[in-house]
Amino acid sequence: MAEQTDQLSFTWEGKDKTGKRTKGEVAAKSETVARAELRRQGIKVITLKTKSKSLFSPRTRPITPADIAIFSRQLATMLGAGVPLVQAFDIVARGHENPSMQNMLLSVKADVEGGDTLTEALSKKPLYFDELFCNLVRAGEHAGILETLLDKIATYKEKTESMKKKIKKALTYPAAVLVVAFVVTVILLLFVVPVFEDLFKSFGADLPGFTRMVINMSEWMQEWWWIVIAAIVGAVYTFSYFKKRSRKFCHALDRTLLKIPVVGLILNKSAVARFARTLSTMSAAGVPLVDALESVAGACGNIIYSDAVLKMREEVATGQRLQFAMQQTSLFPHMVQQMVAIGEESGSIDSMLAKVADFYEEDVDNLIDNLSSLMEPLIMVILGILVGGLIVAMYLPIFKMGAAVG
Repeated sequence: MAEQTDQLSFTWEGKDKTGKRTKGEVAAKSETVARAELRRQGIKVITLKTKSKSLFSPRTRPITPADIAIFSRQLATMLGAGVPLVQAFDIVARGHENPSMQNMLLSVKADVEGGDTLTEALSKKPLYFDELFCNLVRAGEHAGILETLLDKIATYKEKTESMKKKIKKALTYPAAVLVVAFVVTVILLLFVVPVFEDLFKSFGADLPGFTRMVINMSEWMQEWWWIVIAAIVGAVYTFSYFKKRSRKFCHALDRTLLKIPVVGLILNKSAVARFARTLSTMSAAGVPLVDALESVAGACGNIIYSDAVLKMREEVATGQRLQFAMQQTSLFPHMVQQMVAIGEESGSIDSMLAKVADFYEEDVDNLIDNLSSLMEPLIMVILGILVGGLIVAMYLPIFKMGAAVG
């Protein structure tokens, strides 16, 4: 169930436990909840009003993984400096620019003040704090090293989000250019080619085969353009529907993506890097391997790797070594298996996996740079064929007539 962040802001005036008059703001879903929250803080409310929104107040935007990473870093710094947990939450929340993030953190703070552990409070916000995050916080609370674990979580979030952004950037640019090329081609077929067609009809001469083909495409597009739009909308809707609801479709899609030249290599290496980074972070936090693998499966970003990690978990749970379990999946490179084997033998699997993650993250960066370099000339060729081909087709009859007149 999606987490609701549509809380209201109230301004209040009242007296604290010492009888001193004070005032401030509180976020709550209703006036009753706001009064209860203030009573819990020992405030005797005199006035309570809904805060009016200014035209220049910051716009509400969704909470992003980057917001969670920044929050983790800030909270770790606060706790490391000796600031109490509740006070740290209050400082971080009220200093955030995003009202949605403010309300969510103040809600977590209220749960902690009500007696929940930090893990329990965060678990109530599954949309923002996944199982991996909560498991690491739980380990930090049990071991008394919460600030250290929050710092590791922040580092993990920052690295994974950085990798995601680089991959999206590498894939979004060519996709956007191809969409623009398609739109330009459709515009030429619908509005430019018909003008040339009328001109050619006035000539009464035979048209070259290439020009005739383009004109036929234009006539078809003018008559059946709505079919093209319906097909695109239907394809997008069908893709989204099955991607959200069909595990078989997601499995086939992810397997296909892994086999695409260059792109598949990037996705494979990024999945290995995320596996290594996540398992390294959880191992360093002292989370048992079997429990860690369950969280790691959801962090791989590819259902093929997620299924493989779950199978590895089953093998490890029966006493199998992690290296042999990885070997049976046929997904992880030999180097990764060897590093895991060394880590298991020496008892330093977290540091070995961290080295693996560093290596593959750097490798992914290099592959993305190479992909960008390869895509630029390829995109120019595609644009030249689509747009340039249409223009040449329209001018061929003119060149032919000019040669005949000459």
